[in-house]
Amino acid sequence: MGRIAYVNGRYGRHADAAVHIEDRGYQLADAVYEVWSVFGGKLADAEGHFARLKRSLGELQIPEPMSRAALTVVLREVLRRNHVREGLIYLQISRGVAPRDHAFPDGPLSPSMVITAKSLDRVASEAKAAQGIKVITTPENRWGRCDIKTVGLLPNVMARQAARSQGAGEALFVDDLGLITEGASANAWILDGDGVLRTRDTQANILRGVTRNTLLDVIAEAGLKVEERPFTPEDMAQAREAFITGAGSLVLAVTAIDGRPIGDGTPGPVATRLRSLYIERAKQTAV
Repeated sequence: MGRIAYVNGRYGRHADAAVHIEDRGYQLADAVYEVWSVFGGKLADAEGHFARLKRSLGELQIPEPMSRAALTVVLREVLRRNHVREGLIYLQISRGVAPRDHAFPDGPLSPSMVITAKSLDRVASEAKAAQGIKVITTPENRWGRCDIKTVGLLPNVMARQAARSQGAGEALFVDDLGLITEGASANAWILDGDGVLRTRDTQANILRGVTRNTLLDVIAEAGLKVEERPFTPEDMAQAREAFITGAGSLVLAVTAIDGRPIGDGTPGPVATRLRSLYIERAKQTAV
């Protein structure tokens, strides 16, 4: 059996899944999304993702298409039908279908909802993590509401493509003050020369990363010092270690920035430990 997708109340073949051509998510990026990691067939960091989804919908004034309890049932059913035990599940909700116009349509709309899931090879993922990734930097050119998880990701797409063309695994945005905001699809961290873990605060035009938030709890439990304080590309290059976090990357060591090695150019012990601790926490709390 091939992959199964959920689209507006129906489960069907992934290859046949479709939305209306005047869906506002398709035409205007008037939509939000969430991605959950899946461990053992369960949703990791579920509470954080549901809360962020609710907030994103509220900020765009898109009504919730169903209750959280009902949505949880649908998400689990998509996982079941796709036999996903280890992987990712993607949810997208748009304002709905209406004749194309920039302003909100008059009258209520029924939001459109799409859910897909895919399996991941955890052995391959751990092998990648053991190698770490290189990153590049790129000027911050996104809109001023990166705290909302919208599907308007063209700057992120271009940044990630630039990274790929240079043999890197991620691109980090740098603002007008010369400070790293976040990655194209992840939050950025360093372990500075004083042994302090640092990541940008969420008031600085960055996404409120769910994995980031959980890792802050993991760091506290591990007794490590952390500060929500910005840093520059030079700070990252001079750091003891660096890593990124996200639902797809989990905790992934960064070994070089703009061609300059970080530390000895291999994943450091702190990033490696935090990855293990995060995965353990995610498995224990997945629902």
